[in-house]
Amino acid sequence: MSFLNVSFRGAKELTDKIEILDAKTYAKAISDTKVQLVDVRSPAEYNSGHIKNAVNIDFFDSVNFERSFDKMSKERPVYLYCRSGSRSRRASHKLARMGFVKIYDLKGGYLRWK
Repeated sequence: MSFLNVSFRGAKELTDKIEILDAKTYAKAISDTKVQLVDVRSPAEYNSGHIKNAVNIDFFDSVNFERSFDKMSKERPVYLYCRSGSRSRRASHKLARMGFVKIYDLKGGYLRWK
């Protein structure tokens, strides 16, 4: 098997763990208060408004980011969002590499939620 085939297969396995949901579907999915709901924006952004029951784990604080997610269940789905969807997409890929089995990302981020 060539290097490209191995690389592509590895990338596909990661993206298979990630699903992007529109705001309506996302809202329904997080209606269970026991979900792992994470806002990956900065603390200042989080404090200016966030989705109820979301915990704040700043994507750009890499040490705290990994430490915080290491305490979470990798077997349970995790729901992420950021301001517009860019950081949460990057965070989703990082979590997939860390071994999380199912990651849901809010399409368009908090801007689409409001």
